[in-house]
Amino acid sequence: MSGESGQPEAGPSHAGLDWPNPERNRAGVPGGVIRRAGSQGPRSWIQKVLEQIMDSPRQCVTPSEVVPVTVLAVQRYLLEDEPRDTVPKPPLYCYDVTISDGVYQEKCYLDPSLNSLVYQNILKVGIQMRISRVSCLYNEKRIGQGILCIDNVHCGETSDSISLETPFRNRAHQEKPERPLRGGKSHYLALWNNEDPYGDIWLTDKQPEEHNFSDTKIISLSHLEMTWTNRRNFPALLVRILHKSKLRYYGKPDKKMIEPYQTFLEVADSSGTVSVIMWNALCPEWYKSLRVGLVLLLQDYSVKKSYPFRIQPVPVDPQIKLISTMEICLNLRDPPTNIIIIPEKQVKPEWRLPKLNHRFTTRSELDDMPENCICDVIGLLVFVGRVQRSKKKENREDFWSYRWIHIADGTSEQPFIVELFSTSQPEIFENIYPMAYFVCTQLKVVRNDNQVPKLLYLTTTNESGVFITGHRGQPYTYDAKNANRPSTSQAARVEIQERNGKRHQDDEPVNSQYFQTTSTNLSLSNKIRILQGPHANPVAVPQPGASVQTKGIKPGMPSIFNRRANINANLQGKARKTISDRWESQLWREKKFGLIDHLHYSRVYPESIPRKFMFEHRKFLSDQYNSQPAKYVPPEGRPPKLDDFKSARSLGHFEVTILGLNHEIAIDVAFLPMYCPEDIRTSQIDTLLTSMNYSCAYPQDTTGNDRLPGPRAVAGDIIKAATELDRVHIVGILDICNLGNNKVEVYLHKIYSPENTS
Repeated sequence: MSGESGQPEAGPSHAGLDWPNPERNRAGVPGGVIRRAGSQGPRSWIQKVLEQIMDSPRQCVTPSEVVPVTVLAVQRYLLEDEPRDTVPKPPLYCYDVTISDGVYQEKCYLDPSLNSLVYQNILKVGIQMRISRVSCLYNEKRIGQGILCIDNVHCGETSDSISLETPFRNRAHQEKPERPLRGGKSHYLALWNNEDPYGDIWLTDKQPEEHNFSDTKIISLSHLEMTWTNRRNFPALLVRILHKSKLRYYGKPDKKMIEPYQTFLEVADSSGTVSVIMWNALCPEWYKSLRVGLVLLLQDYSVKKSYPFRIQPVPVDPQIKLISTMEICLNLRDPPTNIIIIPEKQVKPEWRLPKLNHRFTTRSELDDMPENCICDVIGLLVFVGRVQRSKKKENREDFWSYRWIHIADGTSEQPFIVELFSTSQPEIFENIYPMAYFVCTQLKVVRNDNQVPKLLYLTTTNESGVFITGHRGQPYTYDAKNANRPSTSQAARVEIQERNGKRHQDDEPVNSQYFQTTSTNLSLSNKIRILQGPHANPVAVPQPGASVQTKGIKPGMPSIFNRRANINANLQGKARKTISDRWESQLWREKKFGLIDHLHYSRVYPESIPRKFMFEHRKFLSDQYNSQPAKYVPPEGRPPKLDDFKSARSLGHFEVTILGLNHEIAIDVAFLPMYCPEDIRTSQIDTLLTSMNYSCAYPQDTTGNDRLPGPRAVAGDIIKAATELDRVHIVGILDICNLGNNKVEVYLHKIYSPENTS
């Protein structure tokens, strides 16, 4: 098939599909003219496959030659219902995969039957894969137009040398903003959740501009509340942003919304505070430019009765009236809203706009705060957990993204333990690391004083915001009431330096903060819960009820207890040595050779071991414990290996074998208690059962100048304590963690010894 002039076009930049103006028919297939490649330039495997499809009477073909291609991008979007669909279907998320054969790049549609490869993190950016079956999805309204579909693949390992210089064979794939291959959506979603803004449709360049108020009529919020039902046109509002919520994506297959987003702003003037809802296309245009503290002039908005079941955040100033009978709606049309950011230097005192009133709380104050109380915290990050996901609803593909962090402020030996959900700030959420100053606002207290040990941590709310760099100019720095509160981070800094100095004398690494890593082959399907940080009391680890972690309840008996640990010598250069302790019950020796099945899941992979932080490698380490990116990013220089970083878990891990009650099935699982000899508490954990209940191990109390027992002695005590459970019926809670790439770990989270086993 020749070009429009009847002659084949030469050169790689003009070969193949040429989509200067992609069109979308009702079935959502864009257009593009398929052309034969000329003889000049290097031969492209992608081009040969397309020509093979054109020459074949079948819609699906097996490439005559299968060569490895490199995956450069994996991008997700919601596919709309086809016109022939009469019954609404559940959301179907599709993936476009950009590949390179060394000559061209091509964006391909991944057949939904292969979506599980993305979920399991087998198909990811940076790997080489072999495509063994392809097809072409044609645009039936235009001759010779369609998209290349991947129907069967074999995924390989990460490629060592990847070039991003190869051009797109289809020039339309280079257009901005990027558009999905199918459907009518104008943008891609974030790869692992729907709350994070992703792609180039999200603008960040909205700047304050001075406004001439001489011809602008302003109405107060309290006056608007009394008169809005009798008005057809509304005067302008002059307000300050007090809270900003994370994004909500409400796209559905049967909804033809181009950009179905929603976000809430809580704004106030001198007369009251009210909720403002920003809808649809205004979100990509304005969301990333609006921040708490800005003064806005709102014109051409609409007003409606407020949603009765939404709970507004607590006002920053209890003296400000909370207006809950109406909501302000901002839309791109009906009517088209006009938003102006007023420079702070133009704000006049006579406007009496409310100031921000942050509720900075110290760690020493947290112990006395009631449940559900709202607070803000500031300090140094001392622990950063890896990204996890939990399902919003069963049988759906929608997930929350979250991670656990510890923040020290120097007012207590205990850090803040924070369950940090995505706040629609991926530029911060994905780039946090120990030793960084960190601010988190609008956190809610979660506590349970009735259990032992007591449960106490903070979790984010819908209006939470996070800040990690560039604190100058942030809204909390102008808060006069809390002007001295950020000094708690200075106290934390001094405390960290003192600890580092002590460790340095003992030839320990100067950077003593810890983080939990996860290698780049981790999927976000199932993740292990947090492993407690370096200075944690025996605190029960909280777990969301809707977590995608599979909790298996396994009745049985603990029959064999191994301890394996790789201990680094104190002095650099000495080799690692493995310390092993073992206890095996007589019952296990009698039954282990007659089992029907013995499941082996006690291996702990390197990416599941907390590592000590090294500032100079923060970029590499951030990549390790973050989720997979949607686009390939070349590493900086020669990256180190994960095993080069010292483990922060001095006790190593324990391998526990649980024998079923019928003595026919057994399972090996891992047990990872946290042990930190620097922190001795009054509450001692001296039995194996208690240790397993709280995932912590503490040495026996010491007095005076007695030397603390080392990890080997503590491990030996735990092994000895295992004999207490010989032939005891227990109920175990297991965490089944899918690490992706066909790797699974099973952890013993808790065991119970039921009082009545009948």
